[in-house]
Amino acid sequence: MRILLSNDDGYFAPGIERLAAVLAPHAELSVVAPERDRSGASNSLTLDRPLTVRTAPNGFRFVNGTPTDCVHLAVTGLLDTLPDMVISGINYGPNMGDDTIYSGTVAAATEGYLLGIPSIAISLASKNGAHFDTAAAVALELVERHRRHPLNGGLLNVNVPDVPRSELKGFQVTRLGRRHKAEDMIKSKSPRGETVYWVGAAGAAADAGAGTDFRAVEECFVSITPLQIDLTNRDLMPPVAAWIER
Repeated sequence: MRILLSNDDGYFAPGIERLAAVLAPHAELSVVAPERDRSGASNSLTLDRPLTVRTAPNGFRFVNGTPTDCVHLAVTGLLDTLPDMVISGINYGPNMGDDTIYSGTVAAATEGYLLGIPSIAISLASKNGAHFDTAAAVALELVERHRRHPLNGGLLNVNVPDVPRSELKGFQVTRLGRRHKAEDMIKSKSPRGETVYWVGAAGAAADAGAGTDFRAVEECFVSITPLQIDLTNRDLMPPVAAWIER
């Protein structure tokens, strides 16, 4: 089985290193990841300049572009053979609810899915980063499950509680929750006296009810959310059709 690994934290991040170490005995791995942290890059594709690909001492390849660039280049010509699966992660921090819109981790998996390859985004759902081994073990379990029962082109967003593997209560298939409005931007001064702005922190969970990714992780379950790319609001189609006819 051939697996392409990528992420948005950079090729040097502990999550992708641990993921590669755990999966290497079980699959033929290729790693193509950004040269630096590209968290929040979403699905951006670099079209205004050429990209370079370099190889680190550990064999990981890194690109001076976005997570989407990494997977796109790998699948459309960089690799000699197409991967059977794309796994993005292990992200340092959760990707739940509205996070998925901005997440470079989810974007890398989405690009694999758009190119016809079963793909998984996997995140360690805390900023403590204490148990990457747990998330890597979960990833291996999902790979073995896919080996037995293929995903057939699916796209999964997986969030793993930051606890020892023995403390996980199991897996839950979930829907995306919702966050409250983001906190206000932060205004400050640079050393040169210029006004600079920092994007405010993400809001707390607004919809964290039963069945959501937030609730599952809070209750120490691995959250698995199947994603889709069709953004069409079908419920609004008849009202909009009536609106333009007025």
